[in-house]
Amino acid sequence: MSPTPALRVLIVDDEALARKRLRTMLAEIGDIQVAGEAVDGRDAIAQVQQLAVDVALIDIAMPVMDGLEAARHLARLDQPPAVVFCTAYDAHALAAFDAGALDYLLKPIRKDRLAQALARARRFTVADADNLRSTTRARTHLSARLGGALRLIPLSDVHYFVADEKYVVVHHAHGEDLIEDSLKALEEEFSDHLVRVHRACLVVCDEVAQLDRDGDGHARIRLRSGAGPLPVSRRCLVGLRERLKHL
Repeated sequence: MSPTPALRVLIVDDEALARKRLRTMLAEIGDIQVAGEAVDGRDAIAQVQQLAVDVALIDIAMPVMDGLEAARHLARLDQPPAVVFCTAYDAHALAAFDAGALDYLLKPIRKDRLAQALARARRFTVADADNLRSTTRARTHLSARLGGALRLIPLSDVHYFVADEKYVVVHHAHGEDLIEDSLKALEEEFSDHLVRVHRACLVVCDEVAQLDRDGDGHARIRLRSGAGPLPVSRRCLVGLRERLKHL
């Protein structure tokens, strides 16, 4: 009978001391291989896609991208790691399990609880991954699938969205990508930042530079990024003008 392979673990925490403590406990538990360390959620996603990771031990309160959002993006991978949150705050437990957490450990983390969580992670299967749910917590990034990998797109880089059959094309500062979010879902999630200009187009409010008409009298907008002009439907024109008054 072949021996059980060591569990490959990624440690994700913005505090070096916290990462060191986890490394020490993992060494004491044994049969664990630390695949790497990450300092925030975005770094964690990049490393998971580069390394073979079975379990991600993730802090929640981190800069750039917090642990909850990182878990949501990881859950979309073809082979997501088991996620165990390691945090000092108990207030995020419900959101953590909604984001697909396998376990939720409170700092200071006890070695026996960590060992228990890792034992559960060994039984984590693809079927478990398929059942991961998404929390409604606002995102700071969108994820575009590229084969079995993900490309993260900061919302601060987004200019507008256009529906393209069953996908949506996001136009951003570095080009464009297909995403699986629907326009309706995006409009509901980011209602404070997006405005509909056409049944197939949503624009970031702060990106609107000019509203005018073409030679045929049709309304259109130009964006601060230089994109456009984008057509504005008569149905959306009144709502667009109202939103622009309050920018």
